Amino acid sequence: MIRFTFRNLLKILLITFSSFIYSQNNTNSKIPLNLNETWSKAIENSKKIQLSTLEYRINKEEVIESKLERLPEVEIKGNYEYATNIPVYEDGLFHKPTQHEVIHLLYKVSTGYYLNVYDGNKLNLKIDKKEILASIALEQQKMTTSEIKLEAAIYYLNLQRSTVFRDLMITDIANQEKQLAEIKSLFKNGVILRSDVLRVELKLSNQKMMLVKIENDIAIANQRLNILIGLPDEELINPHEILEPESFILEPYNQYLEIAKHNSYEYNISESKTELSKIELNNSKANVRPKIGLYGEFYLANPQIFLYPYSPSNYTLGIFGVKASFPLSELYLNKPKVRAAKLSLEKEELEHHDTDDKIRQQVYESYLRFKEGLVRIDVAKTDVDQSKENARIVNENYFNQASLITDLLDANVQLLQSQFDYASSKINAQINYYQLQNILGTL
Repeated sequence: MIRFTFRNLLKILLITFSSFIYSQNNTNSKIPLNLNETWSKAIENSKKIQLSTLEYRINKEEVIESKLERLPEVEIKGNYEYATNIPVYEDGLFHKPTQHEVIHLLYKVSTGYYLNVYDGNKLNLKIDKKEILASIALEQQKMTTSEIKLEAAIYYLNLQRSTVFRDLMITDIANQEKQLAEIKSLFKNGVILRSDVLRVELKLSNQKMMLVKIENDIAIANQRLNILIGLPDEELINPHEILEPESFILEPYNQYLEIAKHNSYEYNISESKTELSKIELNNSKANVRPKIGLYGEFYLANPQIFLYPYSPSNYTLGIFGVKASFPLSELYLNKPKVRAAKLSLEKEELEHHDTDDKIRQQVYESYLRFKEGLVRIDVAKTDVDQSKENARIVNENYFNQASLITDLLDANVQLLQSQFDYASSKINAQINYYQLQNILGTL
């Protein structure tokens, strides 16, 4: 019996010492941070958001580039040449030719343009396509930002949950130590058995071991949040903002559904992809339309060999006209392209309907989970009140010799568990709320 008591005492001392050391390491100054500040830091430091922003900016520049194609193509060019005499073989290739004198130096400087008047509306379709791609990139940027905010909220709330657990555990350990002192006093007076003291000591040592685990959970959650918001691993965060159940507002399901149809990132992206398929179909049909453009050229040249008689003098000439063409081969080559474009449009429309169904399912599930979380808060709050009253009654009965030590320990465990459940219910309700907002596209 003495050896057993000594081992348990040593175990308690070790756990208490490790808990004390860990708590001392966490007495350093902590950074107070609310959820909005966490989101700001996460958005500022997220590489995913930076990449999606660059992708959107690239698409916006491509829209500007496509619109500039409406302007005429203008070029300036020039050439300088030297021409040799022309040998004329009057008596055949195997006889000495006579040399025909030519103008040896030739140069030409010109400027020209081409203005696309009509090309089957392909340029407008190209601009529309680039604008839709830019809108998709913008929606993807918003979706990435929303997902990062959701991830930051989950890390923040998990850290908050562990912090609340730690405070509850420290309070419970302090109460248990007071209770243990009272039980030891009863044991000295011969009122209770030694086994009651050992059971309480064992429970207290387990509580202290649990405190160490909770401290480790806090450290892990703290590091995850630090990585996301760009802080060093050793920085300690104090998630001081705790929302109460009264701050949650439950809107009707139909209202959430309408919000999702207008703001959901996945829905908007799917809808834009369907529009892209329509543009590709119109672009395929435009392959069998004529192309019309205006062109012109003005040049300064020497010598004049454009009209006879030639002259070794500088001259200028301007040429303007209309150019038109029709791709006859596209009348038969384009038919499978159009059919493929129609099938792609049908595929995108089907995927868009599937996305609509998926979003409705996600909204409904998240709505019910959020609603369930609000109910769970009220239930957990009632459980805490009942557990407190039960623990008070059992405590009085035990010290009045009307209940067993197991009843006392069970009551204490139930009280602590109900407090844990109440804190978790509030944290989980917040997580469900932000998950719903992420699906709705309003986070």
